[in-house]
Amino acid sequence: MKDLLELQRKIVPEIIDILEKRYIILRNIYYNQPIGRRALANSLNVGERVIRTEVSVLKEQGLLCIETNGMNVTEEGRLIIERLKDYIHGLKGLNNLEKKIQDMLNINRVYIVPGDSSEDIITFKDMGKTASLLIKQLIKDGDIIGITGGTTMAQVAEEMTADKNKKDVLVIPARGGLGKDLETQSNNIAASLAKKIGGSYRLLQVPDNVGGEALKALMTVHEIKEVLDMIKNMNVLIFGIGRADVMAQRRELEPDKIEKIKKEGAVAEAFGHYFNTDGNIVLETSTIGLSLDDFKGIDTVIGVASGKEKAEAIIAISKLHSNMTLVIDEGAARKILTMSKNATISK
Repeated sequence: MKDLLELQRKIVPEIIDILEKRYIILRNIYYNQPIGRRALANSLNVGERVIRTEVSVLKEQGLLCIETNGMNVTEEGRLIIERLKDYIHGLKGLNNLEKKIQDMLNINRVYIVPGDSSEDIITFKDMGKTASLLIKQLIKDGDIIGITGGTTMAQVAEEMTADKNKKDVLVIPARGGLGKDLETQSNNIAASLAKKIGGSYRLLQVPDNVGGEALKALMTVHEIKEVLDMIKNMNVLIFGIGRADVMAQRRELEPDKIEKIKKEGAVAEAFGHYFNTDGNIVLETSTIGLSLDDFKGIDTVIGVASGKEKAEAIIAISKLHSNMTLVIDEGAARKILTMSKNATISK
């Protein structure tokens, strides 16, 4: 496969560009079907004339059909998307990039999804699908699986396909609730994931950013203490990686604390701690759920992050657990690579 790709790049490079363009169009139609040509053109930020030409070719090949309500991908088109996924991955050199990022971050494994979620919502959905498939491969009977909240984890649960066979696994929220959006609460995500994979779940009905005194009182409540004990015994964690500035706003930190994390170069937040790019703690806040020490002792850790703007956060969090498996998009991966090269040059 590798030799074939190199030959194609040298002899017919234009075919590779055409293939990638049509794959992107077909994939976008699949995720948004039914969709009209104008809406597709706007989504991809290309002219309607280009879309009309490419759609005509894909229709002639039997990969999509055009109905009165818009375009839909045929079953053959869906199979083509699945079969092309690995090919496009190799075409863009992502196999080599995965190994480079893995070595740079000194972690267990890196999976890179083509595209940049900052610019393409379909890439974000693909990341959720990739992470969900990885979870299914890794979990086994008897596992206690923790999952955090946020839009990325919500997408992972959304993309998980339902399993008809029940599994002897327990899914729990790794942290308390945060924010007002029900869909991105860790409780809701844990319940959704458990139902999809055929496992059971428990909920942690406590806000994550409670004060110190309130936290001590809550931890004496039997139902809460029971779930917290389960969190300490979890052996699989799936979590999103957050930027320090974004999470500080979501957690409504006091102005002096926000100023502190800015001044001391915090780039990432995890488990109530704010870290700089070296993985050192800049600020610790009260939180309920998984602690940093607990995190470091978990066997299977899957971090998921998207967009080049999270590159620094990914670097920082990767220094906390060498056995981490990371699912990121191409935008974040290439930004990490650039930052590493710049750091080497500046030394």
